[in-house]
Amino acid sequence: MTPNFRGALLMMGSMAAFTINDTLIKAAGAQIPLFQMVAIRGVLATILVYLLARYYGALHLNFPRHDKWLVAARCLAELLATIFFLVALLHMPLANVTAILLALPLTVTLGAALFFQEYIGWRRILAIVFGFAGMLLIVRPGTDGFSIYAIYALIAVASVTARDLITRRMSVHVPSLAVTLATTATITLTAVLVTSVSGWVPVPAAAGSMVAFAAVFVLTGYLFSVIVMRAGEIGFIAPFRYSSLIWALGLGWAVFGDWPDRITMAGAALVVGAGMFMLFRERTRQSAE
Repeated sequence: MTPNFRGALLMMGSMAAFTINDTLIKAAGAQIPLFQMVAIRGVLATILVYLLARYYGALHLNFPRHDKWLVAARCLAELLATIFFLVALLHMPLANVTAILLALPLTVTLGAALFFQEYIGWRRILAIVFGFAGMLLIVRPGTDGFSIYAIYALIAVASVTARDLITRRMSVHVPSLAVTLATTATITLTAVLVTSVSGWVPVPAAAGSMVAFAAVFVLTGYLFSVIVMRAGEIGFIAPFRYSSLIWALGLGWAVFGDWPDRITMAGAALVVGAGMFMLFRERTRQSAE
């Protein structure tokens, strides 16, 4: 199995895990405050990550100081992404939020070209332009279909882009489980602090169970998202994020009865089409080499 193929599988697995987690959190959000949900989910996820890291001997900081700063920066980016994304998720249809996040392969590919000098070519640059046009159709700023919470989703996109690019700069000496543990612990601690100030509300059994299952899925998503950015080329792997739209459409319709309107679907199609074209160009370039 080539690194790119392994990375593609990990990316699809990560997207499935995150989308199922989003569905569970959105469903539980009607009964539990946001930061309390994040705190409950985070405690469970942190415990699971700690046990895995201990089992695999990843509980150490024996890596360069440069990597420690990168881990800290990644934790901050993930924290911002979590907060802004969940606020948007609780106020927007699942598929609409996911459609906005489809811009991630475009932003990550563009970021890799700008900061890491990865070659993308004029055709993929054009595809990125079309993809951003599709994103504008989804967000629709200045129209009646615009939601202020779409801005929160866009900030989440920027934060996740930074997270993925930071992960790419880490050396191979940094254990993926150590990065995952630092991330979950940072988010959990922040949520616990906020909840201690805002107050704790009783947790219904059904909603609590959904949050517990969400912890398992978000753990899987976190772990895969760390490994995938180090498994192959960003330009090849990033488009496989689009598999999340299939999950979001199905779960959004089945669980919440939501379905995007035609303009949103048209925008999503543009973004997906742009990503698939970039994937095709990457394969063509590799074949030529």
